[in-house]
Amino acid sequence: FHKDGFLVLEQFFSAEECDSMRSQIQKIVSEMEVPPHCRTEFSTRQEEQLQAQGSSDYFLNSGDKIRFFFEKGVLDEKGNFLIPKEKSVSKIGHALHAYDPVFKQITHSPKVQELGRKLGLERPVVVQSMYIFKVQPQWQSLLAVTPHQDATFLHTEPLGRILGFWIALEDATQENGCLWFIPGSHTNGITRRMVRAASGASTCVEFVGSEPAYDDKQFIPLPISKGGLILIHGEVVHKSELNSSESSRHVFTFHVMEAKGTTWSKENWLQPTPELPFPSLYT
Repeated sequence: FHKDGFLVLEQFFSAEECDSMRSQIQKIVSEMEVPPHCRTEFSTRQEEQLQAQGSSDYFLNSGDKIRFFFEKGVLDEKGNFLIPKEKSVSKIGHALHAYDPVFKQITHSPKVQELGRKLGLERPVVVQSMYIFKVQPQWQSLLAVTPHQDATFLHTEPLGRILGFWIALEDATQENGCLWFIPGSHTNGITRRMVRAASGASTCVEFVGSEPAYDDKQFIPLPISKGGLILIHGEVVHKSELNSSESSRHVFTFHVMEAKGTTWSKENWLQPTPELPFPSLYT
């Protein structure tokens, strides 16, 4: 992990644990009621992020709620669904770990806490969580996640205090959009940040700096089986390609910050609230 900036742990979660998360998300989606003005498309492309998410309080205020973000192209100009809503969701975030019992139990499971201790985390807190679909059944997603560093969006002083837990709830293959990494790229700092825009700006967030052009040949794929866990250093460069298969690639992921001696940037889009201070990973 310290050398490459990532670590693959196969069979970290059981098939039963994975299936319980998938069943729970089906229940959440079936019960979702999303007002038309809140129907926000999720995108990882900078211009589209600023338009869709950056102009939306729905995204900016989602850190202490369970909210829904949709696949590109599933909404008409008026925000109405073009396909059934249960096939339209791209991701659900950002506080499943706090408000849903199934995801809370997984996030704070004894084996996750033990792993945190083995990594030397003294005061880890959970800052956000997401359920990512990467293709709904019968709906071909075109969503590739462009090369990025998580610390671009979750900035700390000093750097090196953000850690992602990425759990494959189905087999993640090169065909259905597994993660790709540049080994060792977590040692070069960051060149881009997404920050809250000044009041009165046309968008709620803006990017400072720019993402460098990466050589595709530097990336290596990390296919992983259902139940596997990938640990992701906050500054390691990673991406995922388009899902070119008929299979979905469901994932539950959450981010932890080592709070000891760390300052969470007040410019981050995500902020702790009185309703939900960042909870300790250790219970």
